[in-house]
Amino acid sequence: MGSMRYAAAGVVAGLLVLAGCGSESESPSGTGQESTVSPSTQPPTPDPSTPSSTPSPSPSTPSQPTQGPIAQAKADLAGRLGVQPGQITLVSSEEVTWPDGSIGCPQPGMRYTQALVDGTRIILAAGGKQYHYHAGGRRGPFLCTNPQPPIGN
Repeated sequence: MGSMRYAAAGVVAGLLVLAGCGSESESPSGTGQESTVSPSTQPPTPDPSTPSSTPSPSPSTPSQPTQGPIAQAKADLAGRLGVQPGQITLVSSEEVTWPDGSIGCPQPGMRYTQALVDGTRIILAAGGKQYHYHAGGRRGPFLCTNPQPPIGN
């Protein structure tokens, strides 16, 4: 047991030395206990994962959801119609609340959760026709051939 105490004391002393080397401004302002806390908070900053490539995908990811649903809906419709996405016009896009899990597009014979679902209603136009795309919950935009109105409309 005595050797374990010395080992523990050695670890604490090592942490104090590291704390003293890393930042002298923290040692004078606090007690020895605060210095032992400093090393545990300092390693995440110089952690190798910080300068890794993880930050580069993050900035592109938030920009995609902003335009993502509209761009996804246009790409889907362009594929269905065999036209370029530039030939599709955005009529409207609005944040809505769907009355249930069908996201405003119920299918015959299906059961849906009876809870309000926040989502988006996108209306596109191409070739003189309008196409309704619905999204909500974790589901991305999909073509709805039998659209139902969201709550409040």
